Amino acid sequence: MPNRLADSTSPYLLQHKDNPVDWYEWGDEAFARARHEDKPVLLSVGYSACHWCHVMAHESFEDAETAWYMNEHFVNVKVDREERPDVDRIYMDALQAMTGQGGWPMTVFLTPTGEPFFAGTYYPKETRGHMPSFRQVMVAVNTAWGAKREELNEQADRLAAVVRAGLPAEPPPPARDAAAAALELLADSFDPEWGGFGSAPKFPQAPVLEFLLRNAVLDPATKPAVEPLLTTTLDRMRAGGIYDQIGGGFARYSVDGRWLIPHFEKMLYDNAQLARIYLRASQVFDQPDYTKTAVATLDYLAATMRDPSGGIHAAEDADSEGVEGKYYVWSWGEFRSLTGDDADLVADLYGVTQNGNFEGANNLHIATSPASLADEYGIEIADVNAAKDRADRALLEARDQRIRPGLDDKVIASWNGLALRAFAEAASVLEEARYLEVATGIAEFVTDAMIRDGRLQRAWRQGRSSGPGYCDDYASMAVGLYTLFSVTGDTQWYEEADRLTAAMVQLFGDSGGFFSPGADVPGLIARPKDFADNPLPSANSLAAEALLMRSAYTGEPNDHIDQISHGAGRLLERHPPAVGHLLGVLLTGASGVKEVAIVGNDAARKPLERAVWEEFRPDCVIAVGTETSPVPLLGNRDSGKTGAAAHVCRNFVCDLPATSPAELRTRLDA
Repeated sequence: MPNRLADSTSPYLLQHKDNPVDWYEWGDEAFARARHEDKPVLLSVGYSACHWCHVMAHESFEDAETAWYMNEHFVNVKVDREERPDVDRIYMDALQAMTGQGGWPMTVFLTPTGEPFFAGTYYPKETRGHMPSFRQVMVAVNTAWGAKREELNEQADRLAAVVRAGLPAEPPPPARDAAAAALELLADSFDPEWGGFGSAPKFPQAPVLEFLLRNAVLDPATKPAVEPLLTTTLDRMRAGGIYDQIGGGFARYSVDGRWLIPHFEKMLYDNAQLARIYLRASQVFDQPDYTKTAVATLDYLAATMRDPSGGIHAAEDADSEGVEGKYYVWSWGEFRSLTGDDADLVADLYGVTQNGNFEGANNLHIATSPASLADEYGIEIADVNAAKDRADRALLEARDQRIRPGLDDKVIASWNGLALRAFAEAASVLEEARYLEVATGIAEFVTDAMIRDGRLQRAWRQGRSSGPGYCDDYASMAVGLYTLFSVTGDTQWYEEADRLTAAMVQLFGDSGGFFSPGADVPGLIARPKDFADNPLPSANSLAAEALLMRSAYTGEPNDHIDQISHGAGRLLERHPPAVGHLLGVLLTGASGVKEVAIVGNDAARKPLERAVWEEFRPDCVIAVGTETSPVPLLGNRDSGKTGAAAHVCRNFVCDLPATSPAELRTRLDA
């Protein structure tokens, strides 16, 4: 049996290369065989850090008897959803239309022409409660394929029509009205005790948090309503087991409503977004502890997830040595042995007990405040913190000797754009050169290694790319590169961002929003558009932000943002929290973008730049450089007698130049 996955760039597909299943990658070869042999296609979609994907692989795909049945009756296709988000989106839409829910692993049965006719998620090897076994599902599908082909084809036609239709474009409500509706809906679903929205399982929902943060700044009258929603959530997450208390970084989600026990995988997109949100929320709500969380999360990414070439890897697995969470949890005896004389105190701090909270072991979380412990033990808070620091060092040193979870070491352009933005902003907000070095490394790597024949690639691994990039790759990298330019004044990053934004419009643009795959991606039954923000900003949300930034830099109007808002009109009207990032961008545009041009020599510009970065100003697009810069916003600006001046403009109509930080703050706050 040929091993068609052995040369894949996807770590997820490589995990399956030795299965007895006769896997194909997505492509013409698989569907040509299905047509020739008149067999349905069994499509299995997952990703490398997915726990239940591993479970199904071990139970079924590694089982010789199950694999025989798959090979005998189906043409089997394995897809990494992170490398092929278009394939994932098309068939996830079909799954949700059929069952009302989705998830991974995703199992879809297709006609030889690619239309879906039956779909589900994880199926166990043996029947479990009301859940049929994977073998039962396959037998039923195979029987129906032989005896009820006409019915299956009709079902396939209906599902394909749903997928192709997508959301109809509708006039959107005004941004402020949609923001008010979103805030009301979020307040209704808010958990006032533990933070977050809805019940278990709980996800960080970074695009929603981004919207809340922007809303609090852009519409100060809403800040009292927004603050408890946002700060309670951020407080509870950083104290919870979803946050790695000794190593930094967030797991993907919590299985409970208290953020206590996560699925332990760590995704780049979560950590890039959350690091930036904690950093900026620290400024908005004057919470220094949020800065500590941001720093620990960024340091985790830089130390653990960074490829030697400069890009940031995609994810760390939930499992190590085949056991979920094994790397992160502690037995009672091990914890007490490592923490020594501090054991009682730090056990109380971290909620460590003899019985544990996760399969007999302990996942660390902040169970009580240092101030409460200081009172209980009759010591100073500084003594509690010192004990915590000693324990953290001992635990981390011991944990570093364990076998780390599996690493998905591919570099995804879109997710690296999110990381680039987070590191670049942190470099300026915190005045940390090490973060600028990481941001610049990401930008250099993506622009050097991930652009082939002028086309940005989706993913890279060990010198090989997976294929053409999608709209979110172009948009996210453009936003990140524009941000890096605003921090450094290096025009190469502006020019590269501008090129990517122009190419994005050409490759993906449409009258009702942007398509996710380019016009040059073949073999799809539909060309989907991505509007919903979960768990990272959609392609259209990111495209709108890139276009908003470009318009501020160039002064050129952009009708594409209006087209995006019409494409998302139904969601903005009926369920605005589902498009939180887009709503934040639209609210920024409705509030009026301030184009901030700071010109002059590097040393003289720095105090003016600090005046901008010292607060979260989502309505500001910043350009720094000299009067001779090719960036339209900077061109022909006077730096004045002091060596630097800041020009605050709206629609390229500018106030008098400010030459001191105090003057600039007055202009920005007007």
